[in-house]
Amino acid sequence: MVTYARSRLLTADDKRYRAYVDGFKLQRKNNKAIRPPRQRDLFGGEAEAALRTWLAPQVELDDRRIIEYEERRNKRAFIKYREVDAISVDERAIWAFEFKASRSASSLRRAVGQLQETRQILKLLRHTIRVTILLVDTGIPADAAEVDALMAAERPPSRRPELLSEVLAAMPILRLVDSLDAHGDGELIDVLRFSVDDIIALVGVENLHLDWVADEEEPEDDAEPRPTSSLYASSSDDESPDDDDNPLAAAMRKAGIK
Repeated sequence: MVTYARSRLLTADDKRYRAYVDGFKLQRKNNKAIRPPRQRDLFGGEAEAALRTWLAPQVELDDRRIIEYEERRNKRAFIKYREVDAISVDERAIWAFEFKASRSASSLRRAVGQLQETRQILKLLRHTIRVTILLVDTGIPADAAEVDALMAAERPPSRRPELLSEVLAAMPILRLVDSLDAHGDGELIDVLRFSVDDIIALVGVENLHLDWVADEEEPEDDAEPRPTSSLYASSSDDESPDDDDNPLAAAMRKAGIK
């Protein structure tokens, strides 16, 4: 059984946290080099920055986005860290935000487990924890006919893509909302959906990596798998190599590791 204790919020320049990051940097020197990030990976980081800028005037964000906590397992305790993409804290509640750019509705399934862990850890600090995913839809199929067309194509995906409606129906903890003003349940995870055009409107097409054709031409079978990172326990850490999100690249970008 896993339990959590002694959680606290830190800024990214906290000395203990920086020592942890520096240790990760040293460890990475011995790792085999990975291929450069894809255009979609770069767009994901740009979309995250755009959404944080969009969110800031509407919600009072806290600079303490790093959670330090103690994970207790089999009578042993480990100090761990995870980053929240954006967080708002007041005397009564915490509102945590996850930014996700993906063409796979299934990515929400993977996010739920980690976000539920994050909520459990944050509940050590406040009784009410509201969680919202800001989802940038980069090509989730709109309907069953589009899924059928994808599966009938010359190079179909390795598994049938899920519709967003299918994921929402299968996971009642997720609730699709149309604004930040939707009343927070405190137990559900809200999903606020954005389009690529929405991100373009926020920052301009010239500031985004949108040439995704080369990504589609990358060989899948011969490509070196993208390893996951232990730097953060984040909602994308358990995603497989053929998904849109590159967890190691995201962790390195967030930590400022080149």
